[in-house]
Amino acid sequence: MLILALAAFFIPAGAQRRTADLPKWPGVCETPQMGWSSWNKFMTDINEDIIKETVDAMVELGLVDAGYVYVNIDDGWHGERNNLGFVQGDPKKFPSGMKAIGEYIHSKGLKFGIYSDAGDFTCNGCTGSRGYEYQDALTYASWEVDYVKYDWCSTQNVNAKDAYITMRNAITKAGRPMVFSMCEWGTSKPWEWAEDVAHSWRTTHDIGPAFLPAETSYFPDGRRRWKPQSVYEIIEQTEPLRKYAGPGHWNDPDMLEVGNVITVDEITWAMTESEDRAHFTMWCMLAAPLILGNDLRDISKETLAIITNKDVIAIDQDPLGIQGLRLKKENDLQYWFKPLVGGDWAFCIMNTGPDAANIALDWSALEVDDDLSGRKTDFAGTTYTARDLWNKSAKPFNTKVRKNRQMVNNVVNVTVPSHDVLVYRLSPVM
Repeated sequence: MLILALAAFFIPAGAQRRTADLPKWPGVCETPQMGWSSWNKFMTDINEDIIKETVDAMVELGLVDAGYVYVNIDDGWHGERNNLGFVQGDPKKFPSGMKAIGEYIHSKGLKFGIYSDAGDFTCNGCTGSRGYEYQDALTYASWEVDYVKYDWCSTQNVNAKDAYITMRNAITKAGRPMVFSMCEWGTSKPWEWAEDVAHSWRTTHDIGPAFLPAETSYFPDGRRRWKPQSVYEIIEQTEPLRKYAGPGHWNDPDMLEVGNVITVDEITWAMTESEDRAHFTMWCMLAAPLILGNDLRDISKETLAIITNKDVIAIDQDPLGIQGLRLKKENDLQYWFKPLVGGDWAFCIMNTGPDAANIALDWSALEVDDDLSGRKTDFAGTTYTARDLWNKSAKPFNTKVRKNRQMVNNVVNVTVPSHDVLVYRLSPVM
């Protein structure tokens, strides 16, 4: 009966382009989305046991309480289309069916995400949505999907804007609120046109667990080995795009690699605890979606402490929705500010160099006048309390101290370890 009902609403592919533009779902992504995706760790080696065990781990580890609510099943879940053209889950990987796995996710208080592609095939050769956009969106609605990630493989001679508008219209027509996450890799500069199309858009190619750019290596026969795009490279590509981000429309520098270890082409990739901390902090400064990509069933206490730091998460989830500003870059050091509610600021120093950096913080040289947000710091006239968000045992200090009844600049000496960050929440003292 469900298939027949859906078939009655199916819009043939030839008629899809004539459908009037429909708005994307409002109010579902006012702060950057948070959750977990199967891709970074498992790629296509997924099944319903892995998904259910991950859901259970998210609840048991307190990740749901920290704000991670989406469970996104990425590429590799697809089976064949049936004789009416409706996409099915792979019966070997998901014998209970995709609706059943969604019901399990919902039963634990989480939300269900699914993956498809704007081309004929997904990036790993599964069935894509091209020509079936409305039918697939109706199928997802019948499965009570809450999130659609839409990739960009097998799209030769396809216009990106038209393709993503078609799926946006299909999702809206299906009648169920869903986050629409574009994974177009920034090829057609989606930040310039996708604010009304999607809730987030990828700004780069695929991330991997590498902090700095990796050298290209080769097999003995001359074939090039895979190498990931690094955290550093992605920050550099996303930093100039801050004016395009805001509530309901986010720059997406790809999923998190915190705590992830993968082996590809005989090379194992992983980051240190310091690099994971810097990676996570910078995604929060960028107001980026926080989509975990590690195996939550086998997680270290260090990784868990990073991804559940609610003070740092609050920077990402700040309701102003303003992407951070890089004030200056000096050799291996980067100085970032992010306006927050209540007149607060997040202030971050990232050290990409091989050695620890000893810094004398002179607040008079760090004044910010941000045209985008209309916000300014006032270290010359206002005292700010600076609270260290990673070193919770450290006592807050002020940007100014009082001597002989006069306020003078408080130069504070700090050390930023190699491939690490310091991040403070600056709050004006009223």
